[in-house]
Amino acid sequence: MRPIRLLIADDHPVFRDGLRILLDLLPEIEIVGEATNGKEVVIKASECGPDVILMDIGLPGINGIEATRQILRSNPGISILIVTMYEDDDSIFAAMRAGARGYVLKGADQDDILLAVRAVSSGGVIFSPTIAHRALAFFATFTRTRAQVFPELTEREREVLELIARGDNNTIIAEQLIISPKTVRNLVSSIFSKLQVASRAEAIVRAREAGLGQQELD
Repeated sequence: MRPIRLLIADDHPVFRDGLRILLDLLPEIEIVGEATNGKEVVIKASECGPDVILMDIGLPGINGIEATRQILRSNPGISILIVTMYEDDDSIFAAMRAGARGYVLKGADQDDILLAVRAVSSGGVIFSPTIAHRALAFFATFTRTRAQVFPELTEREREVLELIARGDNNTIIAEQLIISPKTVRNLVSSIFSKLQVASRAEAIVRAREAGLGQQELD
């Protein structure tokens, strides 16, 4: 079986060297490159053709979240696994929105990292237990709260309205929700009709007054 081609992106040489030593001994892993900053990992993602990128968030220049977004825009087949010290909600959900397929904390042992690499390389999604519990708690609360806002909208329409309230255009919304631009246009038209608004600006005002789109703005 072909080994998993791995690119490591971290600006701390000790941690980067430790990961390389840890994973280079495994026959199922082939380390194809290393990067020390965001610009470098974006370039090497195209040059090295990795299956998986281990991505730190706190990279110099372009941070790991933006690097993830840029890489997946050009190379959607790459699976990105965030390996970081950050465990705050903003970092976790920003990584998810950018398209990361996994999120593990630095300090995870070899077995946990290898499990995460295997999972994302095969198309799965994986999080450290602490991160998973926080994500589940957040979405349970978020879903209950959002369901009470604009009950005339479908769940998908509320998702679109949330992104509109954050200032995203139709192209970005289509990429975020993995739907066609035409579907987005139809959903936006339906939202405008149900909310009885005549423009995107009016929809944004209504949505923000109801508390939608605030997390991205904070």
